[in-house]
Amino acid sequence: MVSFLIAYASWSGNTQEVAELVEETLLREGMDVTVHRIGLGPVPDPRQFDAMIVGSFTWDKGATPDEVKDFVLDVGYKPDNVYVFGTGDTQFGGDELFCNAAVKLAKFYASRMAPLKIEQSPRGAQEQTVIDWAKGVLQQWKHSHALKC
Repeated sequence: MVSFLIAYASWSGNTQEVAELVEETLLREGMDVTVHRIGLGPVPDPRQFDAMIVGSFTWDKGATPDEVKDFVLDVGYKPDNVYVFGTGDTQFGGDELFCNAAVKLAKFYASRMAPLKIEQSPRGAQEQTVIDWAKGVLQQWKHSHALKC
């Protein structure tokens, strides 16, 4: 069974809602999922999972939150198969800074998929966007894994 680690940081609850929706989607697809809230408890070892999904909100003019930076340092290496999602708010910095933390993390990890960017909460029309992205992550993982076999 394919196993995913979802590690996320959330202050307002928006990023947590996205993480929960990604988790639900992957579970419905028959995947094994472990969720870790960044900043609480010991950092799981990504080597124990087939893929890692990192979620972050964007803070202070496009910055990555300190707790997410600390998580990256605690992991200590760049795992393969990392996918990234983020929440943000275009009213603070416009499109240029929107979900900039997710963009930076995806670039850092050389993610094979563009980061998912959610305006504030995943409710409403954005809920389907999250579900589609999570299914896309699974499809991308399966495709890349098939190429290695």
